[in-house]
Amino acid sequence: MITLGVIGGSGLYQMSGIERGEWVKVTTPFGDPSDDYFVGEMSGVKVVFLPRHSRGHRILPSELNFRANIYGMKKLGVERLIAVSAVGSLKKEIAPGHLVVPDQFIDRTRGRISTFFGRGIVAHVAFADPMCGDLLQLLSHAARSVGATVHVGGTYVCMEGPQFSTRAESFLYRSWGADVIGMTNLQEAKLAREAEMCFATLALATDYDCWNTEAGDVVIEEILAILNQNVVTAQEVIAQVIPHLSTARPCPCGHALENAIITDRAVIPQSVKQELAILVGKYLGE
Repeated sequence: MITLGVIGGSGLYQMSGIERGEWVKVTTPFGDPSDDYFVGEMSGVKVVFLPRHSRGHRILPSELNFRANIYGMKKLGVERLIAVSAVGSLKKEIAPGHLVVPDQFIDRTRGRISTFFGRGIVAHVAFADPMCGDLLQLLSHAARSVGATVHVGGTYVCMEGPQFSTRAESFLYRSWGADVIGMTNLQEAKLAREAEMCFATLALATDYDCWNTEAGDVVIEEILAILNQNVVTAQEVIAQVIPHLSTARPCPCGHALENAIITDRAVIPQSVKQELAILVGKYLGE
């Protein structure tokens, strides 16, 4: 069965339309994921949903255990992963309420762990194009089909948070040509690539950050009101994607690690091989 993973961002703590679903606890070598995973079916596809910030929104972006979250998805058989994320807009044409399917990242986080490797094993995956092109196209078509205003392509600045940007920072990111700003998706994309998953972001624009003085500064109450509307649209988009998923994955995502592991196999610690078996076992003969 095709298995789709969905990480729900701010405001999206449960997916509607999942049939025969149940909350499943998953253990990982990297500690606990943000929450249990809600596993069920939609239109003949297995869907695995994780509320990124936990039900009740209890975890800061900087506190997220990204490795555990993505490892848990891999353990449950996920091959394609959609990350839903609330973002601020850095361009006038991306209005609050619009959707964005970005294709690039700029990293402004500090010290977050964003790799499964280390501890005696080194791997360098290609990340020039951090999103899966095939999944990006599916998301874009689905967004248009439900009548959403969607911007395809663009750069997502991933900041540390939890505070919003200063005005100087907001103007700086605009000068770089960036499109949206958020606090979570970059580490998810990096780890999904190492886990050989297809990954794409469905970004929900909630505000103009603070560069647009005509629109006023970021006000959390206004963000939440727009976010609630966007979350309904996001669920409709994902539901439209599902019937178009195929068992074949012609993109390169499914063999991202094939030539990435550069450590001599003879010196990789056995304990690390066991930890990462679901990721690297097929390349290490385990």
